[in-house]
Amino acid sequence: VTTRDDTGTPLKASDIKLGGKPLLVYPFDIDTKKPRSESRLNKLLLVRVDPKDLSEEARARSVDGVLAFSAVCTHQGCDVTEWKVSEKTLLCFCHSSQFNPVNNGAVAVGPATRALPSCSLAEKDGVLVLASGLSAKPGV
Repeated sequence: VTTRDDTGTPLKASDIKLGGKPLLVYPFDIDTKKPRSESRLNKLLLVRVDPKDLSEEARARSVDGVLAFSAVCTHQGCDVTEWKVSEKTLLCFCHSSQFNPVNNGAVAVGPATRALPSCSLAEKDGVLVLASGLSAKPGV
């Protein structure tokens, strides 16, 4: 389950604004009733794009166009926090790397050379849950 904050309030796909700034979250462990915030490498970003723009692979990992990626840049490990509206890319302000969420987090503009790791989402009882771990090790 993903949550917006330390309260454990679950997120719904509708909580993520289409084309809006990514939402930074930590996975919430339902067994311990705590967010997995002990490491910044656990931080995820959720972004919502038009489902018709997604590749078949990306669509399979999303819920209503909501995609999940590691929030840790693959260049120098800074946080990826922004949405560049004009290019529809995720942006890391440290060195201006951009990542294309509809193309599985592929690098759109370097200096990063490796895609953002992604994880699959599912919907359970109306809320977003993680359906897989990250596709690759987060960060550099």
